[in-house]
Amino acid sequence: MRTLILGGSQFVGLHLVQELSARGHDVTVLNRGQTTTALPAGVRRLVADRTSEDSMRAALAGKDWDAVFDVSGFVMVAGRSNIDLLIDLLDGHCGRYVFTSSIMAYAQHTGVQPWTEDFAINPDQANTYGGFKAMVETAIFERHRATGFPAVSARPAAIYGPDNNIYDMEAPMFLRLLRGLPIVIPHDGLVTCSYGHVDDLVRAMVEMATNPVAVGEVFNITAEAVTVNEYVRVLGEIVGKPADVVVIPTGELAKLTRAPFGHLFGKGHHSILSIEKAQKLLGHRNQWGFREGHAQTFEWFMGSGLAETKDALRDPIWFASYDFDYEATVAAALRGQP
Repeated sequence: MRTLILGGSQFVGLHLVQELSARGHDVTVLNRGQTTTALPAGVRRLVADRTSEDSMRAALAGKDWDAVFDVSGFVMVAGRSNIDLLIDLLDGHCGRYVFTSSIMAYAQHTGVQPWTEDFAINPDQANTYGGFKAMVETAIFERHRATGFPAVSARPAAIYGPDNNIYDMEAPMFLRLLRGLPIVIPHDGLVTCSYGHVDDLVRAMVEMATNPVAVGEVFNITAEAVTVNEYVRVLGEIVGKPADVVVIPTGELAKLTRAPFGHLFGKGHHSILSIEKAQKLLGHRNQWGFREGHAQTFEWFMGSGLAETKDALRDPIWFASYDFDYEATVAAALRGQP
């Protein structure tokens, strides 16, 4: 299978490259060439900037692909003209277009659980993350209905695993536990989120690219949904260190100018995804359970050198990070300590 990956140098894209290469597929990545990443032997590179129409035309015009995986469609390239150009360049030139969307493509804060693919999409503007994902989905499926453009969309929730470059998820939690730092938890730890291993996501995306029933469909892809309390408890057991939990009352939380915890612990991410559709139509089965997947990720983490990091890690796209000193200050105040 001749495949093109838009992205391919970080986390999901990198694991997708590795998965396709391991299966013997012909793999080409398209990105700006600004991230130095060791790719498997035989992987080709195209250099283009998605914000430049001339650049994208020069890279893609007249080329044919069996499958195109779009894992670089983040909000920084928002703009309907860009996605329409990409569709124009690929329509009639690819056997499948797999878009990496997000749980944020749904209209948020619904009180019904679990979320299924027929729920309303995010009405926000395209310059927001969720609004952008919803806008792209709308565009690709409009083209599918008009011309048969072979679009399919994957909607994951919280994806974790080796090489995760969103630095307010499992990496800082491992560090808090290893160092015995306080872990501030809001909403009594009852916020629930769906977590999935990166390799289960990329396997599902390959299934979407090869299964004929996937065309024109949206699929939720994640694994178990767990509460914040369960998240901290399980990761503490994996690390082998007791969690120093500090619960912050909602009234005190409202007084703070910024949150002393990762973004997935906030009430805005309270949601559960159903993956029944992917299981039934694609035959998808996750290989990694929540505990097993995080144990494997911790093993990678300890071998990566990240456990010795002194400065706070910060990803270059979302600027997601952490502030252990701030968290400690909030925790001390809650405990009545000077």
